[in-house]
Amino acid sequence: MEYFAVKGGRPLEGTIAVHGAKNSALPILAATLLAQGESVIHNCPDLTDTNAALDILSSLGCRVRREGRTVTVDTTNRTGTAVPDALMGQMRASVLFLGSLLAQGGEAVASWPGGCALGTRPIDLHIRAFQALGAEVRDQEGKLVCQTKGLRGRRLALPFPSVGTTENAMLAACGAGGVTVIDNAAREPEIQDLQGFLQGLGADVQGAGTSQIVIRGGKTLHPGEYTVMADRIVTATYLCAVAAAGGEGEFLGADGSNLLPVMEALHRAGCRVEREPDRVWIRQRGIVAGIGSVTTDPYPGFPTDAQPLLAAALAGGRGETRIVETIFDQRFRYVEGLRTMGARIRVEGTTAWITGSKLRGADLEATDLRGGAALTIAALSAEGESVIRSPSHIDRGYERLEDAFQALGGRIRRMNR
Repeated sequence: MEYFAVKGGRPLEGTIAVHGAKNSALPILAATLLAQGESVIHNCPDLTDTNAALDILSSLGCRVRREGRTVTVDTTNRTGTAVPDALMGQMRASVLFLGSLLAQGGEAVASWPGGCALGTRPIDLHIRAFQALGAEVRDQEGKLVCQTKGLRGRRLALPFPSVGTTENAMLAACGAGGVTVIDNAAREPEIQDLQGFLQGLGADVQGAGTSQIVIRGGKTLHPGEYTVMADRIVTATYLCAVAAAGGEGEFLGADGSNLLPVMEALHRAGCRVEREPDRVWIRQRGIVAGIGSVTTDPYPGFPTDAQPLLAAALAGGRGETRIVETIFDQRFRYVEGLRTMGARIRVEGTTAWITGSKLRGADLEATDLRGGAALTIAALSAEGESVIRSPSHIDRGYERLEDAFQALGGRIRRMNR
């Protein structure tokens, strides 16, 4: 059994590079199915989630090769249309392969997707988008079967700016004749990254980053080469860790313009935070202060993925903060671990009230990706030693997070017992 052994109480200092974004790499890997031939993806992070995506591509008959952070996907001999149950259950983003399979071959079969247990995360919006584009979707003996004799472009009005639905609709629309317009589209930078890759394949996709995306589909696409953007949530993790433990950190490759709400919150907490092109810098001397109130919202609001990270930093500070979670109804699962460390946090429904207090080391369990990262942040700032079990959850979104924190001077080791 693996676990993190952390000895807290030491400031973090140093410069490290931020690896590629998981939430960009996954839809981009799914998009390689849209073009026959060999596509090359640079800065593709080596994570359990991205490796699961590569396994899905292999199961469909693609040839896959990884050399460091460069991945090559050759779809020339792809024959499959069914994603294996074991791989589909490993991560929620596996549902993105359905849009590409429908666009390219007219059929996609899969079980229901897995991922972190963060409450109600229905994929009904994905299904409704496929149906609107002309696909028949049915549940057949526990399998999700999607079939079409030809997708047709149309106007899609999303009731909520869902990131996954926006991406899946973009992928499916590339294979739909005519024009597809996605209204109330999610605006996340990762969607802009997907658009960049699709354009590199020859697709006519415009508007990513705004609430309306237009796809003129039906084009024959060709393989492409693309570099994945740096991971903004990984950057937020490093920033919150320095805020919690104190010190000074410089994070290369990061685009601070897509992290403004997080940087503003840390500034209110007393940190000095600066950004330049491809660089974010933070300095924190002393103890962070409460920031009053913060509410998660779809981009460009405060990201839900950064909510546990900020909470972990503020829990060991002073003063009060109210955090309102509007995206996932079980995002506060990490709070129990922080309480074990001495944090004073009260949760009522979708709201958490934090009163800063001194944290102490404890025996902890990572229950999901960002919650596990939050507990690691808290452990680095706490007095004494902590054990964080089940780091496999953390490995879904971070390339050996312990190595990054070691490079910043953190006393953290991955142990196997």
